[in-house]
Amino acid sequence: MRQISAILAVIIALAISCTAWAADEVPAAIDAPIDAAVYEKLVLLTEASFREKVGIVEEMADSSGQQAVLALQILLNSQLYHDEEGNQEFYQLVQDSAGKDQLYNLKTGRLAPDLSLKQLDKVRTNNRLRKAIKQSIAKIRLFKGSEPERLAALQSMLGDMDADNAKLVTTAMSTEASESIQELMQVAMAIYRAGAGAEEEKFAAIKTLQGRLEPEVRAALTGLVESSKGNKVLHAAALKALQTTEEKVEFYGFVEKLFFGLSLGSVLLLAAIGLAITFGVMGVINMAHGEMIMLGAYTTYVIQLLMPNHIGYSIVVAIPAAFVVSGLVGIAIQQGIIRFLEGRPLETLLATFGLSLILQQAVRSIFSPLNRQVSSPEWMSGALEINPVLALTFNRLYILAFSLLVFAVLMYVFKKTNLGLNVRAVSQNRDMARAMGVKTQRVDALTFGLGSGVAGVAGVALSQLTNVGPNLGQSYIIDSFMVVVFGGVGNLLGTLVGSFSLGIANKFLEPLTGAVLAKILVLVFIILFIQKRPKGLFPQKGRAAE
Repeated sequence: MRQISAILAVIIALAISCTAWAADEVPAAIDAPIDAAVYEKLVLLTEASFREKVGIVEEMADSSGQQAVLALQILLNSQLYHDEEGNQEFYQLVQDSAGKDQLYNLKTGRLAPDLSLKQLDKVRTNNRLRKAIKQSIAKIRLFKGSEPERLAALQSMLGDMDADNAKLVTTAMSTEASESIQELMQVAMAIYRAGAGAEEEKFAAIKTLQGRLEPEVRAALTGLVESSKGNKVLHAAALKALQTTEEKVEFYGFVEKLFFGLSLGSVLLLAAIGLAITFGVMGVINMAHGEMIMLGAYTTYVIQLLMPNHIGYSIVVAIPAAFVVSGLVGIAIQQGIIRFLEGRPLETLLATFGLSLILQQAVRSIFSPLNRQVSSPEWMSGALEINPVLALTFNRLYILAFSLLVFAVLMYVFKKTNLGLNVRAVSQNRDMARAMGVKTQRVDALTFGLGSGVAGVAGVALSQLTNVGPNLGQSYIIDSFMVVVFGGVGNLLGTLVGSFSLGIANKFLEPLTGAVLAKILVLVFIILFIQKRPKGLFPQKGRAAE
């Protein structure tokens, strides 16, 4: 068991190294109270007509600056309520995680639990007022915000570049020091001039917009192509710029598909690598392998129930816990069933299939047949934005990196440890290994436990991508067998290449054929491939490999 303990220690270290930088999770702070000057403007809003409200909102932007952004945002989101009885009080309506309405006093910033919406009046808006609010928020952030706020304000204005916003951007350009914001300002003005400028200005706008990836730029160029049909030179220039932009969008679309293919491949790698170990060493067709994945996912769910206030760290704890739980169950299966059916693959298949049904029903009895939601930690949420048309989600990036780390650990184990030496000996010639003193029964148990434990780790990864349910493992068992057969039975490198190849193939076929037909086509390809190379991409070597 020392080898298994060493593997477990390495996996814990890898998990901690991946998340050591994650900060302690702190409950979200309640928004700061509204200051007195803004509060007075809110009182005026309740007594004014819609036309007068527009003027009040503009005054708030000019006089109050950043202090007015919160109040204006609440008003824009239709969350602002007021109480006309006694002192004028204003409240923000929010909903908690259970969907229950809660009211916060904007003067104190505290929860008002005794109030209900029936006691309050809503501060109403119309389209003209909402537009004025958006412009005021953009103006405040553009002139008085931090660099990220100024950038966000500009991005929100790109789709609504009218004369007022163009004047605002022109004024801000004279004082803006950031080169990236200055560049985006030039793009914003080019969008405006592409629609409302003179002919020379439109040519200059085309030159600025060509190759930009913002959706608003593509919309502006498309509009210019349609409106310039009477001017052949301008039409040709606009069409060329649009085609150049679309080519770049298509390229990054290809990169996105490639990323999603690698992401799916990483999941298949984690799901199949344990099966490759057990199938390659023992020749056992384990139909309960998917349930080992399911147990790992449910272990993650239970760990989060035990650590509700530390979701970020619960994933770190869940990785070794899932390895241990699935690994112990795998050892129990091998010792209780598999070893008595050695040399009878058909009976082993039927026995493990029946066991998979038992495990599924056991989970339904304990956790109910309903799917369970596993929360993603904050450090796995969001996406890495490469450009306006390409963003890589953090959860898939982490799973991709983690799957490669697990693969590297297993390669080290099989190449550099006594357990790996014994596993390779048993897989190549069981009788000879037994004759040399290798305890094949012990190797079988440890190998089955290792493969099942890695499947449990795959369940932890899958819990971050989909809901956890009793049928979770069944969705991946067939794909796992395809990966193992395609890559070469018992060959870890083949499993790596096979999983990423099939993942990429699936993601490129799905837009063309649909998800179901894509899987069918992949299956047909593997059947044809196996006819030519029955041993897969990387067949085992040795005199007993046959």
